[in-house]
Amino acid sequence: MQTLNGKVAIVTGAAGGVGRGIALALAHAGARVAIPDIKPADDMVAELGADNVLAKICDIRDSSQVNSFVDEVVAKFGTVDILVNNAMASALVPLTETSDKDIELAMSTGPMATLYFMRACYPHLVDGGRIINLRSGSEVTAIPNFVTYIAAKSAIAGITRAAAREWGRSGITVNAICPFVLSDAAAAEFEKHPGQLDNILANLSIPRLGHAENDIGRAVVYLAGPDASYVTGTTISVDGGAAFMA
Repeated sequence: MQTLNGKVAIVTGAAGGVGRGIALALAHAGARVAIPDIKPADDMVAELGADNVLAKICDIRDSSQVNSFVDEVVAKFGTVDILVNNAMASALVPLTETSDKDIELAMSTGPMATLYFMRACYPHLVDGGRIINLRSGSEVTAIPNFVTYIAAKSAIAGITRAAAREWGRSGITVNAICPFVLSDAAAAEFEKHPGQLDNILANLSIPRLGHAENDIGRAVVYLAGPDASYVTGTTISVDGGAAFMA
């Protein structure tokens, strides 16, 4: 069912990975999608059509580039109805080896970029807009070497709750998704530690990795759609039961 017909969604970092799956799920539900990423998303334009996709190179660490991107989205599609803050980069290293640049990378691409996009999109989201931020179960399970990643995701959790409280009276819902899906960075980390991923999967209630579009993306579609109009300030764990491992 195309429950998002006529809606416009921004999905950060959707040139690949889980962001791509989320963007596809939103598009298949009827939304037009805008993709800011440091990598080109030409394949998404080709697959969904230039009338339905705006894909631009955008450094989400730069608030001026974020503002310009949102202006382009509004110029092309007329508004912004849905914002999905998915993009984030981090170095996965032990705490004692964490550099200032590692900390800056996680914070600038995570909570700071999330705030930049929320601030830029706010005027267009008033009276019915939806924001979905991506958190992580590692905030609770605390996987070794994920310290900057966990710090950034924990900050995003706080931003989500605070904005939901502040913006509810403006007609905007703000929620989060906690997915269990294999990112490129996590895959590289698990490759360094053979058996770690198998141990995690063995303890899941549903022992498999999440599918970016069919699992994570559809949860985002729910939060962006009409059935979630009274849901705000909450986090949905789409993780096969990983939350039970905490």
